[in-house]
Amino acid sequence: MDLIQRLNWRYATKKMDAAKAVPQEKVERILEAIRLAPSSSGLQPYDILVVTNPQVRAKIRPVAWDQSVITDCSHFLVFAAWDDYTTERIKTMFDFITAERGSTNEGLESYRKMLLSKYPPRGPEVNFQHAARQAYIALGVALVAAAEEEVDSTPIEGFEPDAVDDILHLRSRGLRSVLLLPLGYRDADNDWLVNLKKVRRPRKKFVTEVN
Repeated sequence: MDLIQRLNWRYATKKMDAAKAVPQEKVERILEAIRLAPSSSGLQPYDILVVTNPQVRAKIRPVAWDQSVITDCSHFLVFAAWDDYTTERIKTMFDFITAERGSTNEGLESYRKMLLSKYPPRGPEVNFQHAARQAYIALGVALVAAAEEEVDSTPIEGFEPDAVDDILHLRSRGLRSVLLLPLGYRDADNDWLVNLKKVRRPRKKFVTEVN
C-alpha cells in the first residue's frame, strides 16, 4: 500500500487483540519517527513513556474512560509535555545542539538569547500549553508512522491528566501528561468501528486555495 492507502486503512481502533504483540522493530521505527518530529525552536519539549507494565496500565484504564485498548494493546505510549520552559531547559537543549554540531554561530546564539528573554517570563501555564501543542505535532507523526508499519493505534485525549501524572510520577520530573497512544492490532471480530466507511469532509469543502 502507498501512504494514502494506509491512511485510509487506519482508524481509531476501539478493540485490540491482546494476544498479538507488535514486533519491537516496528515499535522502534515508530518511536524514531516521533523523535524526528518537528517542534517549535527544535526544543522537543515533551517525553515519551512506553508503558508495557500490565499493572500500571490497569491503573490508568479506569481514569481513561475505561477504554479496553489501554490494557489490551501491545505497547502503550504516553506523551508528557514539559510543565514549563525554564532557563535551564532552554540552555541545556541549545548546549546539546552545539555539542552535536561541533560548533555554534552568531545566529544560533542570538536565537538562544531571544528564547531566554521571551519564554521563561511568560509563566508555567502558558509555556505548558505551548509545549503540549508540540506533543500534538509528534502525535500526528506517530499516527502516520504506525499506519506505515500497518500497526493499529488509538489517539486518546479522554483521560484524567492529574491521575495519570500521579500514577506515572510525572510531576516530580517536571512533566504533565497530554496524550495517550495505544499501539497494537485490531480485534476485527469485536470492533464495531472496523468496517465502517471512513468519512472526511470532501476536498472542496475542506481546502481553500488563496491565489
